[in-house]
Amino acid sequence: MSTAMKGTEAAKAMKEELIEEVEKLKSDGICPCLGIIRAGARPDDLAYERGARKRMEMTGIACRVFELPQDITQEAFEEAFARVNDDPGIHGILLLRPLPPHLDEEPVKAMIHPWKDVDCMSGTNMAKVFAGDETGYAPCTPEAVLEMLRYYGIDPEGRKVTVVGRSMVVGRPLAMLLLLQNATVTVCHTRTKELAQTCREAEILIAAAGKARMITADMVGEGAVVVDVGINVDEDGNLCGDVDYEAVMHKAACISPVPGGVGSITSSVLAKHVIKAAGFQNS
Repeated sequence: MSTAMKGTEAAKAMKEELIEEVEKLKSDGICPCLGIIRAGARPDDLAYERGARKRMEMTGIACRVFELPQDITQEAFEEAFARVNDDPGIHGILLLRPLPPHLDEEPVKAMIHPWKDVDCMSGTNMAKVFAGDETGYAPCTPEAVLEMLRYYGIDPEGRKVTVVGRSMVVGRPLAMLLLLQNATVTVCHTRTKELAQTCREAEILIAAAGKARMITADMVGEGAVVVDVGINVDEDGNLCGDVDYEAVMHKAACISPVPGGVGSITSSVLAKHVIKAAGFQNS
């Protein structure tokens, strides 16, 4: 039977360290603050916002929500974003995406201050991730994968790691972060030839393609570590990952569930980034 890598346990372990860092900042008169910008009220945005606000509250970070109308114009949206961006009392900005279809996020991605870009929207921070510059912020989900591996004592150094997924949100930045930890990384995707064979050769297999249960038992080597980053809804309306969990759990040494896996750590990583941003902006 494999070990279930539960994100809630990893997040709990991070909590005390985050609280301690916030208290240090507050002793210097700095109150770290996250600004959440939301256009409209999509249910999934509201759910993510609730989780982020709860995590900030638990660690002592202030949180301000800027709710914009669903039908806001592009000009008004950019003006509202600029006000938050220029506010010295806000150290990190989280823009809930995707935006309503009529809005273009590119102007605000170019506008956001790199030190406030705590979820890696800007090209500046993404370039820092690829360059190994630790003054940047990686996207929260890839960093959450590393936090999970760290908590469960799984060191990627020298190991064969396969990442299935090549998005700029997860797959590519995650591959760069793993390379910085001296892993031997292969990046695959849904069009990779002999995908099953490549996945079977991995000591650590990370699924981030966004396709429900695409990683089946025949694609996993005996004793592999399997990290599922996918969040999908199956034909019955149930939340599931990119991995066929029930089938794969009998082959994997460790496997993360969905829900309750990597997603449970992302808000803790977000808090970590806001703390780092507050320190940068007041150093």
